[in-house]
Amino acid sequence: MAIRVLTADDHHVVRRGLVFFLKTQEMIEVVGEAANGKEAVELARKLNPDLILMDLVMPEMDGIQATKMIKSELPEIKIMMLTSFSDQEHVIPAVEAGASGYQLKDIQPDELVSSIKRIMNGEDQLHPKATSLVMKHLSSNNRQERKPLDNLTKRELEVLKEIASGKSNKEIASSLFITEKTVKTHVSNVLAKLGLADRTQAALYAVRNQLVDHQPPSA
Repeated sequence: MAIRVLTADDHHVVRRGLVFFLKTQEMIEVVGEAANGKEAVELARKLNPDLILMDLVMPEMDGIQATKMIKSELPEIKIMMLTSFSDQEHVIPAVEAGASGYQLKDIQPDELVSSIKRIMNGEDQLHPKATSLVMKHLSSNNRQERKPLDNLTKRELEVLKEIASGKSNKEIASSLFITEKTVKTHVSNVLAKLGLADRTQAALYAVRNQLVDHQPPSA
């Protein structure tokens, strides 16, 4: 069964050249063309394509805004960004918006077709430059999240894990063989060091940082 593709690019020559090429490919059917992000959203709703080749910088609505709208309404549609921009200011927002692929317009034709097919098979297809930026972004986020955690003592870390398990101060004291007063001190220190308001936030923080393998208790 052919992959139904919608193209979105405000440059007429680029868009028509892309469509002309795709129409020569087996297993790919071009179902529509959009000249801007707004048209891409409208056509996505109307045509429900399998995949959209989305430019980033377009009039009326850019590719990132269009991707967010489409993925919120029609999450099953795959979106590949096809652009000239490879900087963090474009790559990260595009991936966070829900794009499954990010390729530059200098991509070789056969590689473009391969990327389309791989995305439809459930794989992410990022240009090496985009992959590098995404990895750096994730690494930076992890460092920012874990830095306060590294400030906790071994005992405070144990108390945080116990909080995430839903235990009271009395239960934590019994589990760690310390007094309730000591537990209260550790809890206060944990909240202060992590910049958290209460035990529920502490429990959520622990789960987010994979200190426990289950959901925290509800407030």
